[in-house]
Amino acid sequence: MEAPRFTILAVERREWPFTLRMPFRFGVITVRHGRQAVLRARIRTEDGREGWGVSAETLAAKWFDKNQALSDDDNMDQLRRSLDIAGAAGLAHGPDTAWGHWANRYKAHVAACGGEGLNPLIASYGQSLLDRACFDALLKLVELPFHTAMRGNLGGMAAHAIIADLGDFDVAGMLGPIAAPGRIHARHTVGLVDPITLADVVERVNDGLPETLEEVAAVYGHRWWKLKVGGNLEADIDRLCRIAAVLDAGPAYQASLDGNEQYADGESALALWQAMVAEPRLNRLCASIAYIEQPVARARALDTSMGALAKARPVIIDESDGDLSAFVTAKGLGYAGVSSKACKGFWRSFVNHARCKAWNDAGGSYFMSAEDLTTLAGVCVQQDLALVSALGLTHVERNGHHFIAGFQGRPKDEAVRFMEAHPQLYADTAEGPRLTIRQGVLDIASIAVPGFGVAEEPDFAAMEPMPPAAWPRK
Repeated sequence: MEAPRFTILAVERREWPFTLRMPFRFGVITVRHGRQAVLRARIRTEDGREGWGVSAETLAAKWFDKNQALSDDDNMDQLRRSLDIAGAAGLAHGPDTAWGHWANRYKAHVAACGGEGLNPLIASYGQSLLDRACFDALLKLVELPFHTAMRGNLGGMAAHAIIADLGDFDVAGMLGPIAAPGRIHARHTVGLVDPITLADVVERVNDGLPETLEEVAAVYGHRWWKLKVGGNLEADIDRLCRIAAVLDAGPAYQASLDGNEQYADGESALALWQAMVAEPRLNRLCASIAYIEQPVARARALDTSMGALAKARPVIIDESDGDLSAFVTAKGLGYAGVSSKACKGFWRSFVNHARCKAWNDAGGSYFMSAEDLTTLAGVCVQQDLALVSALGLTHVERNGHHFIAGFQGRPKDEAVRFMEAHPQLYADTAEGPRLTIRQGVLDIASIAVPGFGVAEEPDFAAMEPMPPAAWPRK
């Protein structure tokens, strides 16, 4: 499949607010409300066709930059500024393939962001939304779904100086087997302040959705879980025991353990695991843990060995996946995997996917996981599902449907349009359309539509123009 070259003609940025139905704590922040960024891009192919594409992602505070001296508003402005820089560079770039629009600007974009105090993870946010919107536009012009386009390498992914470690890797051989989306397990996140049983609930939400871990297990039937820990050994063990009491009462399950950078080094993270293994009440839960995610703060994560902990369970990087070479560095320290998140860029996911394949072909055992950044119903969740499905992943962390009720913050007619276009992915309820999870599984076959996982467009008129980014701070 020939990779079309296109020029970016216009970039529009909007956003809208949402409120969480219950607080969600991860790492250093408890979230109760937020804003989602929506980007539109118009492209023109070299044969003269023009069209619009869309992407969406939460403007998440205290994940891309956890500096406590910065406010949540500062963090959102950092992300807005990254979008500004990416958009301006994209408009000035000229014709290129979808891969080229990312690969040929990667270093310059990271450097431009760095010049304004924005780290590579923040830089990836702006470029990721632009890349997704442009590829969505291209897929709609050629009338192909994401998996088909990637299988034929419509984007033109190839060897490049920024991924010299991959040499002459067989890109076509990696992309060729990509299958159509079908079904995928939803890995439910248990946040640090989530109620485990009814006794933990101070005030019921009473919106018809499950609130406690017991209720989530009963209603959604998950077989995969993601368990947050907070860096306090005694408190973490106590909470994990309470979680295990609920999960052990149900069917067979697997889980990931997310440290969210709350441990100072590999030794303190290992101490948590050793304490877990020593606690009889955690026997079944320990046996269920498939991997441990980013336990060490990013400032030290790529300076300290994970060898001892990795002997017990595979360890992956998430927040430390800032620079494009981070996974290569992490591999040398004993890490076995890296997360895929649409907010870090879909091309980055395929680069790391290629690394896993290359290293595994050489006798290694490396993998990618699919993690969440509160993907909301509609464009955001569908694009991420299209990505992780094309990567061949069998389970994906999902938490947006639990903490944000359906299409909360969006017009009802928009929610209905998405539900009617994807009747197996969303279901109607008394409170409006919501994501549907049956026996822990999402039916995602309907996202195989022309475009990047979504044909329906949100109601742009019901959004606010994105304000100018007040960054750098004066």
